[in-house]
Amino acid sequence: MDRRLLRLGPVRQYAMVLAGSAVLAAILVVGQAVSLATLLAGSFSTGVVATCLTFVALRGVHGAVAAAAAGRATAKVKAHLRAELLDAATARGPGWLAGQRAGELATLAGRGVDGLDGYLAAYLPQVFLAVTVPLGALGWLAFTDLSSAIVVGVTLPLIPVFGALVGWQTGARTKHQWHLLQRLGGHFLDTVIGLPTLRTFGAEKAQVRRVRAMADAYRVATMRTLRLAFLSALVLELVATVSVALVAVPVGLRLLDGKLTLTAALVVLLLAPEAYLPLRALGTKFHASQEGLAAATEIFKVLESAPVPPVRTAPRLPAPGFTGLAFDRVEVRYGDVVALRDLTLDVAPGDRVALVGPSGGGKSTILALVLGFVTPSAGRVLVGGVDLADLDLTAWRARLAWMPQRPHLFAGTVADNIRLGAPATPHDQVVEAAVAADADAFIRALPDGYDTDLARHGLSSGQRQRLAMARTWLRGGAAGGAAGGAAGGAAGGAAGGGAAGGVSGGASGGADLLLLDEPTARLDPASESAVIAAAARLAADRTALLVAHRPAMLSVATRVVEIKDGVAAPLTGAVVLA
Repeated sequence: MDRRLLRLGPVRQYAMVLAGSAVLAAILVVGQAVSLATLLAGSFSTGVVATCLTFVALRGVHGAVAAAAAGRATAKVKAHLRAELLDAATARGPGWLAGQRAGELATLAGRGVDGLDGYLAAYLPQVFLAVTVPLGALGWLAFTDLSSAIVVGVTLPLIPVFGALVGWQTGARTKHQWHLLQRLGGHFLDTVIGLPTLRTFGAEKAQVRRVRAMADAYRVATMRTLRLAFLSALVLELVATVSVALVAVPVGLRLLDGKLTLTAALVVLLLAPEAYLPLRALGTKFHASQEGLAAATEIFKVLESAPVPPVRTAPRLPAPGFTGLAFDRVEVRYGDVVALRDLTLDVAPGDRVALVGPSGGGKSTILALVLGFVTPSAGRVLVGGVDLADLDLTAWRARLAWMPQRPHLFAGTVADNIRLGAPATPHDQVVEAAVAADADAFIRALPDGYDTDLARHGLSSGQRQRLAMARTWLRGGAAGGAAGGAAGGAAGGAAGGGAAGGVSGGASGGADLLLLDEPTARLDPASESAVIAAAARLAADRTALLVAHRPAMLSVATRVVEIKDGVAAPLTGAVVLA
């Protein structure tokens, strides 16, 4: 029995129910054997027949109820484990889920947790039955015929001994099988994510061969494990059959000599197989539980190594108005990769800071820190002197206007996409935001104008960026103030929770801090000029953090900071924007 699983609250409650159910099962087994032996010995009275039928019926009902209770308890334990896994992954931060590890976690939370069905619903109940039923049968046999009880008591341990010998081999092979499945799941997900890059370099066929080879290795390991499981069932059946024969032959001889009554002989013959049956079934169900136990080992590795989240008091609301932003020796790690190291940067009210530097230097990570999507591994992000970790993130995000590098447009009308976080915005304010972002002309040229369904009509990269700029303008500009106030912080948190673009909600004056993550990426010169002009108008008299990959964006900034190898420094040489 896995002690780590038994320490879980739902499993402990389940184990208590199983203990009571197993005791009842032992009573029913003995009662059924005794009443049936009495009936077969010639006592055909109404009371004996009714008693025998009652025990048979109760045993059937008990089996059905126990199976249903096991199914419900198993579902509850699996839901608990999945929630614990997700909490552990969340505590580690988004960087921990990068690459192949995300596939391994998906395999654990899906197939791995489902693999516990065999352990929780079949093997664990059988463990309790294997303790209570043989003891109950052995006790009644000792009361009925001591010599038969001695034979059963001596041969009973042979089944778990042989089962353990085979089980050690099965456990090792099942762990190997599970590791192969984890590797296959992680590598497959990694391959799917990188498929565009693989096709670009013509390497997709090599990965197909690699996935096929890993799948074949998993298939071979699975068949070896099943072969051993079938052989073990044969061994246990042979041991149990021989053991029952060692009991039955002497009982038959003594019955012929008149040293044993027919009723006692029938009780022995009926109870002896019942004593061996739970142990035989335990050996069979042990093999079915091994995949789940192998997965449980990996699950607890994740749970036990997850950092314990600090206990915090109720989050504070940010102070009214923007009072400055500071990064105090911040470090951010994505697994073993350091994205930011010892970052120190101050952003004063009214400051428009352009972040430049090579790709992968950590510029977008800085914006993710401000949005609360990433938690620093070390250091602090201070908002008006208060640690961002102590603030109400929903209220803080309601003070931001964010345009991500790859804004997402949802299936719906153009107007609904612009008013993403403020659905109550009047149509005239939506049009004002589109005009400010230089998007009104192409929107009116669409088949249904602002009512065009984007699920049926595609947009170019420049049009998508200008539509996202209109969304940001509605949040951050004067038009966005009233609408953002109506939407409130809840809408702001929802819109800011991912790469959907734009953090909505807020005070009547619009957003306090503007975050633009390279809004001109992948644009032609005409579209770039339109987006930069809109960004300049929006950023005027506002505090802004701008990620710039093109020199034209620098015209919006009041100062430029270079981010290189995760470290910030005032720009002293040529601008590195690539």
